[in-house]
Amino acid sequence: MTTDTAAGTRGASDLTRITRWWNGLGGAGLLVLAPPDRNRYTQSDGHDDAAELVSTDPAAAGSSFVYWHWQSHRRAFDRSGTLVGELMLHWGGEHGVVAAGLGAGPEGYRLTDNGPGGAFGLDRVVVRDGDGLVDPSDPVAVRQLLEELTEPVSRRTAEQTYRPLTGAEEAWLHERVAEVTEGDDLDGVSRIVEALELRDAVTPEEAAELGRLWEETDDPRELAGRHWLLRALLRHDDARARTFVEELGELAFGLLAEFPSQRGADVLTAAVAAGQAEAVGPLLRLRYAEIAGAREGAEDATGDGDVVAATLAVARVLEAADAQEGGWDALRTALFSLDTAAAGRAGARVGPALVAAVRYAVDDRLPLALRTSLARRANDRLDVVTGALEDLADDVAVRPGWTTADARADLGRFRGAAPELLRSSGPDLTQYEGGLTDEWDRYRTLTDGDVAWLRQQVADPRTEIQGLGFCLELLYAHGAATAEDVDALKPRWRKVLTKKYETTYTEWRHPLVTLTCLAQDVEHPLAPTLLAWWAKTPPAWKEALAPLTGLGVPDEAKAAVLWERISSRAHDTGHLLTWALLRSRLEGRPPVLVLDDLLRQEPAPVRPHVLARALIGSVDPAQPLWHYSIGNSMGWWSRIVEVVEHPDLSPRTKELALEAAAEHRLITLPEHVHPRPSAAVVDEAQAWLAARVGSA
Repeated sequence: MTTDTAAGTRGASDLTRITRWWNGLGGAGLLVLAPPDRNRYTQSDGHDDAAELVSTDPAAAGSSFVYWHWQSHRRAFDRSGTLVGELMLHWGGEHGVVAAGLGAGPEGYRLTDNGPGGAFGLDRVVVRDGDGLVDPSDPVAVRQLLEELTEPVSRRTAEQTYRPLTGAEEAWLHERVAEVTEGDDLDGVSRIVEALELRDAVTPEEAAELGRLWEETDDPRELAGRHWLLRALLRHDDARARTFVEELGELAFGLLAEFPSQRGADVLTAAVAAGQAEAVGPLLRLRYAEIAGAREGAEDATGDGDVVAATLAVARVLEAADAQEGGWDALRTALFSLDTAAAGRAGARVGPALVAAVRYAVDDRLPLALRTSLARRANDRLDVVTGALEDLADDVAVRPGWTTADARADLGRFRGAAPELLRSSGPDLTQYEGGLTDEWDRYRTLTDGDVAWLRQQVADPRTEIQGLGFCLELLYAHGAATAEDVDALKPRWRKVLTKKYETTYTEWRHPLVTLTCLAQDVEHPLAPTLLAWWAKTPPAWKEALAPLTGLGVPDEAKAAVLWERISSRAHDTGHLLTWALLRSRLEGRPPVLVLDDLLRQEPAPVRPHVLARALIGSVDPAQPLWHYSIGNSMGWWSRIVEVVEHPDLSPRTKELALEAAAEHRLITLPEHVHPRPSAAVVDEAQAWLAARVGSA
């Protein structure tokens, strides 16, 4: 391969060179999708595009495929087409076929094969000297070197370590730091500071000089890049650190726990009291260090006294602030981490965090709100806890002062206490949407306590748009929403709900869609006002969502509007599933049969894989799944099974459902399913699929 260190800066751009190579690939059982536009935004979109190609060309059935998507494109190329990051090439089918089809990559570039479980990476070939160092004026070469120097030895360990720098590498990094003479250069040197500080190698003189430049900078562009410089300043006890802590805010919280001080404790306590969940874990670690340090080596007779004392100290702050679920869930997560680390240092047998969840959920020393959060985490996966204890002798120390026999006794206590602990409780509605989506399947059926909690959140003025989407959708789908829920939102729907809110990766709809459907169904006086708002032209984002409100008081005219949208092949943001649910209400039969009728047609009026997604998502109309692609949760898996075993569905529908089953992560990567299933669940799923594929 010819090395061209000037690729992308002389002649054709990187994008042009790569595209030219890309367009020459294909054949031998490999479909090469065209370079992406914004419509292929994610991996799921890429798989959809490949499925559509196969559906229009029967000869391509069974082919492997390769593509890149728009997110990868934006990370890899700047506007001029210059490669500014590794381009990730995703694929489906047989790994060997894809690897052979890609070959060595285009001239002047290197192709990295990350194996059957990963994407291929494409990057520029750069020149290295005998010490493995690069020309500091080549940004691509510098980026690649710094990526190597900031890569941990293993990403599988809780505490990540980094290989030592060679003398030449360390000298090269210090030379780059010495070249910084203006505050505006700090953003460019942040990754170099990181590579040094990961090894405590930023000198006091370097920290002081860089701190002085930071102090003179009026408007830093990349505050996140200052994290490692702040660490160096704290490590060297530089007086400027206090000012920069305030400037970085939550980005500094972890460092305040790593380098404890009274000032840091005050900052973290104030942040927790103000509802910043990101500060809970650092404050717990800081309080634990204080309490454990105060004992000066004296034995902790209870085995967990320091952990519990630190937890209670943070809990008191949360209680005084009347914290919501997010604060208590953050304390739960931090408690797991602290408990596991403390047990490991004591040489105890470290079991999964769920074992700790069971233990602390029945610990009367802890406040009820925390025990409830712990119980929610443990209750759905008691089989994992049971399995973890199954093969251990009674006298094995699972935690200091806590044996397997104690754990089994606490497990029995937990089973008795769980119903009361879980009554009228729910998840953190402010967590990232993926975590909240993981909670969805827990509400396949609603208890009276669930309904009470969901309605309480709808009425709570602190609940924001994501939480309202989650709660209102569950109430509406299960038929538990009422006019009182509309009343609760009437004073604030314009302020809270008339905002753009993407629900691409969630199992619920935009809450204003759900509210409008509910208001129509219960004939609430607010319904005409809501419909009038949807009918107005601006803002543009609501144009695609407006037809979804037709599920409220359905009729044939609303069905026709939805079908026109579906037939146009415009981006589907829930239109097909809404149409199926609407027709189900009009015809008085399950939505899966409505969609199955379409799959029985030849050709199907909608792409079969899109129909299959909506059909699987609608198999339980009391809790439809609105994610834009077939997800990897246990909820999607259970619905796939229901479709395959449904007595009234067509062979074509069941065939598509089995294809979805084979691609589900419960089969391919069970460790990536959330909540993580037990080994018994994985074995059962694999046996179920093997029996049906083998008999097909």
